[in-house]
Amino acid sequence: MSSFIGAIAIGDLIKSTLGPKGMDKILQSAGRNEGIQVTNDGATILKSIGVDNPAGKVLVDISKVQDDEVGDGTTSVVVLACELLKEADQLIAQKIHPQTIVSGWRKATAEARKALMESALDHGSDPVKFREDLMNIARTTLSSKILTQYKDHFANLAVDAVLRLKGKPNLDAIQIIKKLGGGLRDSFLDEGFLLDKKVGINQPKRVENARILIANTPMDADKIKVYAARVRVDGVSKVAELELAEKEKMKAKVNKILKHDINVFINRQLIYNYPEQLFADAGVMAIEHADFEGVERLALVTGGEIVSTFDMPELVKLGRCDLIEEVIIGEDKLIKFSGVAMGEACTIVLRGATQQILDEAERSLHDALCVMSQTVQETRTVCGGGASEMLMACTVSALASRTPGKEAIAIESYAKALRMLPTYVADNGGYDSADLIAKLRAYHTEGKKSYGLDMNKGEVADMTELGILESYKVKQQMLVSGAEAAEMILRIDSILKSTPRQRAPDRRPC
Repeated sequence: MSSFIGAIAIGDLIKSTLGPKGMDKILQSAGRNEGIQVTNDGATILKSIGVDNPAGKVLVDISKVQDDEVGDGTTSVVVLACELLKEADQLIAQKIHPQTIVSGWRKATAEARKALMESALDHGSDPVKFREDLMNIARTTLSSKILTQYKDHFANLAVDAVLRLKGKPNLDAIQIIKKLGGGLRDSFLDEGFLLDKKVGINQPKRVENARILIANTPMDADKIKVYAARVRVDGVSKVAELELAEKEKMKAKVNKILKHDINVFINRQLIYNYPEQLFADAGVMAIEHADFEGVERLALVTGGEIVSTFDMPELVKLGRCDLIEEVIIGEDKLIKFSGVAMGEACTIVLRGATQQILDEAERSLHDALCVMSQTVQETRTVCGGGASEMLMACTVSALASRTPGKEAIAIESYAKALRMLPTYVADNGGYDSADLIAKLRAYHTEGKKSYGLDMNKGEVADMTELGILESYKVKQQMLVSGAEAAEMILRIDSILKSTPRQRAPDRRPC
């Protein structure tokens, strides 16, 4: 029981965030900064809270895997596993062995996957219909997020950004920049790449046909390093000689960089005044302290390489773009790279009133981008609004009625767990879940498999008419991961404390 309790508590904690009317949580840091996050993203909540229970940690890990694999469904997968464990708790109380339950669950999972696959629609061969599917999936994903009031605007941004990738799954080409000020509706999509930095003093603010050297090298005062020694001088003139030697060393380094035939130099580290002056004299735009992710992404989209040594210019691959210029967003100046080598690169600029809103908007948009990038690879879609869960539950219940022995009870418990997902969605909307789920079950029994919950009106409706669609891959991953996590926890019969790893004896000679 101790293994069940922790996992069930985790599910009960986040089930209130499920669905388009789900509630948010405030995550308050216990550290010195005492920063806060406002979110309803399951993976963000679970990775931020301290969990001591081993079974609870399994559910935290499973939500993280769901987030990494498909980007969405992080709350659903944990709630499904939690409901399966609640059902298993009751079955074990009826003296049904865990292995019997596991065997029934495996049959139920296979049947549910088969039903889900048969219900999936595929418009991948029709670009117009497929774009509409992507829009519907984006709207459905954003409906349960902070962006729900502007979901059409952000769905357009996300779909345009993903379609620019031309089928490639690499989301690194889509950059998200957060800028305080304005409202969420002021967010926009910009072609090319934006770097949140400023150009150095007295350097060109606009460069056409840019040849870019991207580096990670120290450009501060290049000290004459004498390790484990102290330099003593007998006059100020000697100090001046040392400083001159340092300047000459830096000048030689800058000359090596300029031999690469470049007109833009971007460095991961600081660039001090003297090398900055040398670059300005040579007419080279120098950008310092570009953040690490920014440099990695910039190297990707401009087609260049990050270098640290400059002795062989002929082997260095330079980045290229048509135009680099300064632009102003809000009150901040940014550097815009237009016409980059990776033509699909783009930037989404998020605007918002507070940092918490911007952070949650970024998480929400990232989920939508991940789901759509998966949908571009696996183009099948399924109905949302609890329709797929109820469809799978009805199919699994039918399997239970055909199965002899105790396994039938376990299979029926699996169907009950699946039906609990739309139940919580209805509860979080403040509706009568018992009435809605009974109606929904009746519709599915009649063969109306596309019917689900309309959370705006609080009634059962056809999801294909409302355009409430979800990615087949996300739903399949949620089903499989949730069942596997619950099965793993169910197979645990005791929690043991293992001894810490012993240090190897010190065999060094005395």
